[in-house]
Amino acid sequence: MNFSNFNLFFILLISSAQTSLQCNSNDLMALNDFSNCITSKIDWWNINTSDCCTWAGVTCDNSTVFGRRVIELELSSKKLTGRNCDSWAGLDKLRFLNLSHNFLHGFLPVKLFSMQNLQVLDLSDNYFSGSVAVKGYMPAIRYLDMSSNELTGSISAALCENSSFIRTLNLGSNYLKGEVPTSFKKCTSLQQLFLNGNDLSGSFPESLLQLRDLRVLHLQYNWFSGSLIDGVSNLSSLVELDVSFNRFSGKLPDIFRRLTKLQHFSANANSFTGDLPKSLVNSPSLHTLNLNNNTLNGLSKLNCSVMVNLTYLNLGSNNFHGPVPESISSCSRLSILSLTRNKFTGEIPYSFKNLQALTFLSLSNVSLTNISSTLEILQNCNNLTTLILSLSFLGEEMPNHMNLQFRNLKILAFGRSQLQGMIPLWLHNCKKLQLLDLSMNLLSGRIPFWMGNFTSLFYLDLSNNSFTGEIPKTLTGLRILAGENMSIDGPILGIPLFRKAKTSLQYNKVESFRPTLDLSNNKLTGPIWPSFGNLKELHVLRLNDNFLSGRIPDSLSEINGLEILDLSHNELSGDIPRSFGRLTFLSEFSVADNQLYGKIPTGGQLTTFPCSSFERNNGLYGDGAFASCHSNEVPPLTPTPAQVDAASQTMTIIGVQFAIGAATGFVLAVHFCFLSGWVFSDTRNKSMFSLSTMRR
Repeated sequence: MNFSNFNLFFILLISSAQTSLQCNSNDLMALNDFSNCITSKIDWWNINTSDCCTWAGVTCDNSTVFGRRVIELELSSKKLTGRNCDSWAGLDKLRFLNLSHNFLHGFLPVKLFSMQNLQVLDLSDNYFSGSVAVKGYMPAIRYLDMSSNELTGSISAALCENSSFIRTLNLGSNYLKGEVPTSFKKCTSLQQLFLNGNDLSGSFPESLLQLRDLRVLHLQYNWFSGSLIDGVSNLSSLVELDVSFNRFSGKLPDIFRRLTKLQHFSANANSFTGDLPKSLVNSPSLHTLNLNNNTLNGLSKLNCSVMVNLTYLNLGSNNFHGPVPESISSCSRLSILSLTRNKFTGEIPYSFKNLQALTFLSLSNVSLTNISSTLEILQNCNNLTTLILSLSFLGEEMPNHMNLQFRNLKILAFGRSQLQGMIPLWLHNCKKLQLLDLSMNLLSGRIPFWMGNFTSLFYLDLSNNSFTGEIPKTLTGLRILAGENMSIDGPILGIPLFRKAKTSLQYNKVESFRPTLDLSNNKLTGPIWPSFGNLKELHVLRLNDNFLSGRIPDSLSEINGLEILDLSHNELSGDIPRSFGRLTFLSEFSVADNQLYGKIPTGGQLTTFPCSSFERNNGLYGDGAFASCHSNEVPPLTPTPAQVDAASQTMTIIGVQFAIGAATGFVLAVHFCFLSGWVFSDTRNKSMFSLSTMRR
């Protein structure tokens, strides 16, 4: 055998030996200890086999003849439960450990932070508690994520003293308090730092100002205070800076000229005052700028001809005043714009029609005028999907001409604007509507039948207006509420939804809105259609404070996910369907102030509601959980369901005998009523109903 053939044979022999090697016995023991330590079973871990390198999520190397060593463990989202333990100490060659998105709890294992070869450690989204006891030496660590746990106490100073080469550190969404340690200046390689969502305090951490490689800094949702210091300009590599939801105050420093890589700056929900810095409103690198909820002014200096990359601009809830700056229309890439809750006056600039990239616009709670002109201008923004105009254009007439076209509009809110007129015809062309809020206006007339033709409408609020007539039966056929699979998407930056109590609710995403049909506080008449039961996906049904009559349809119990059902303050009669006991998700229910009679059902969630949900129905009574929900008087006689159904059928009766019998029965009935006092009781009931009507 020549020399070259011998080398080849030797290499093949070594390779064959390595592939046949099983995992190191110490590693096998450590993994078995971990498996025994937790209370859940790890799928695809066969602890009866001696080769742990074949287990799911386990990666081994081929570097030793004493057994293959475990170098990676990927156990994210495995539904692991129980306590973590110190069994990891045996895995001394481990480089990568991911236990994120599980249900592990207890204190963090101390020995875990002394693993010499560990480069990536992800413990996020668990229930670990206690302090961050990092006392060991982790020279190789580059990525450490302990976010979204229940960690308490102060941040350990040893984090950077013993792990100076770390690049990403995420401690967000815990309960850490105190100040950021001065030792953080030793993390000279740090590129991403997430301290958001804790109880940290003090001034802006000056120890961070020496981290010249820092690209992402998130400090939002803490208690930092004082001014945003000029030294932030030293962080010349910053791409993201978020200091929102703190207690920073004073003027924004004029530092943005040196932050040439900064793309995302968020300082909302602080107490910043004064004009916008010149370097900020002339920043060519910015993509997103969020200054919502401060006390800023000086928007007229915004230079969109320089801010060519700006796509997101939220200036809501500030002190900006005067006309809306026309310069905004030069931000040609602007996709999201919120100017809500400012002191703008006049009309929006005609040049806003050039904002062709605009998808979201909020002009709510601003003193703008001429809603007709506004809509004519904005219809040219062909990509507009969300338009919020609530609490603006107060008292104006809703434009009703047909030539307005908003073909891509998904969310439209005109709430609490005292708008007059009727539901406009041009809405019929908004085929993609998902959410429509016309609540708390002065709109009148009938609800048009075509409102039931929207294929994606899952949230409709027409409450607190003066609509008359019957509820269009077409509303009971809204396709997405009937259970068709259609996507609900699109961003929302705080849509105000106003109720009778004049409070506002704010949501961040369309998905967070519950499927709703709210027609309350109008002048609607007629029945509640049994076909409402077709709306299987409905969560909120409010029909209260109208003049609806007839029986409560039994079919409403087929809306299995119903959370809120309010039928109070109407003229409904009959009994409460017993099938309502099947509505197991009800959290709010009322049939008060109607003309209902019979026994209150006691099934399911109904037993959890107070007597006030049934009060002022003179014929209702109950026992068991509702024993206290009626007076001591004997409950009135009520017809059985069979009798009601029989009486509702059309009958044709011919004959003299019937006429004589009817006349005799009438005389006897009148005589009996006077003797029993029932006539006077009825008069009293009518008087009570008249008072109830006047009260409404």
